[in-house]
Amino acid sequence: MHSRIPFVVLLLSLLSSSFLQIALAQPVGVTYGTFADNQPSAQEAVGLVQSVGIRRIRLYGPDHNALNSLRNTGIEVVLGVPNDHLPWIASNQDNAKQWIQGNVQNYQNVNFRFIVVGNGITPFHDQTSQFAQFVLPAMQNIQNAISAFGLQNKMRVTTAVDQSEILNVNYQPSQSEFRPEARQFIDPIIQFLVHNNNAPLLVNLHPFYTHRESRSARFDYATFRSAQTRVQDGPLIYTNLFDSMVDSVHAALEKAGGSSLDVVVSEVGWPTEGHSAATIDNARTHNNGLINHVQSIGTPKRPQKRIETYIFNLFDENKRDPEVERHWGIFWNNKQAKYNINFQNQ
Repeated sequence: MHSRIPFVVLLLSLLSSSFLQIALAQPVGVTYGTFADNQPSAQEAVGLVQSVGIRRIRLYGPDHNALNSLRNTGIEVVLGVPNDHLPWIASNQDNAKQWIQGNVQNYQNVNFRFIVVGNGITPFHDQTSQFAQFVLPAMQNIQNAISAFGLQNKMRVTTAVDQSEILNVNYQPSQSEFRPEARQFIDPIIQFLVHNNNAPLLVNLHPFYTHRESRSARFDYATFRSAQTRVQDGPLIYTNLFDSMVDSVHAALEKAGGSSLDVVVSEVGWPTEGHSAATIDNARTHNNGLINHVQSIGTPKRPQKRIETYIFNLFDENKRDPEVERHWGIFWNNKQAKYNINFQNQ
């Protein structure tokens, strides 16, 4: 009888460890950008997502065909408030309530995870600066509207920023910080997130562009092929560019009063055409390496925290420019996979 006790204790310990690993794991999602005129229908897209085991999806705006198709699927949905909606939503609380009513409350059997107010906005970018003043008030109004419908415990309000736009990135992640000209914009947003139950900051980051534009970002370092140390940052060792980019955001958040915030990678991927490094083989290597990596460990700065990640993009988008931006899909627009990629068993 006594001889069985150590075995039982060991078994319970192993089971607890397994449950802990499951709890820490983050299923890798996919973005569903639709800037194209040749994609499958939203219903077909959602069916494809279900069939390959993807459990999270990011919509850049309230596509009602997609939302209807996502009803009762259990797929977690990251819903974007488009940039051009922000002035209207920021101007009036009733407008925000109307937006939430039509795009969230009316879809109660859709499993919303985040409401993302604006995408890639910075106060000094030619294409987005006009919206910068509206991001925070729109976030506040959306949060109030969610609370008014009693949904505040079912989804969280945040925004998505571009890592390359908003940070002064250093070769060593710990030295990175938000650009001085962005602090007046980003600091109040960080405080909003901190005071709303530490909602995470969503960050779009693309090792492909960093590799293309920087000789220091070697190809194997950018595509999870490196087993050797590439960056030594104090006691921390970086063997891939993804971790370095994520931890640069962690470092910037710490310097701006946001050390309690998590980072969600809301866009990351690899194109298959339009540049010498944009090939199907390279995309397969990067994206499968990414999935394996974020499922197994966090970043050097936060090794116990798995990074919630969304691969860009479900399909190609033929209306984008330049050419390389048209070819980020992991599936052809006939719904066939461009390469083997495994979203199962997450």
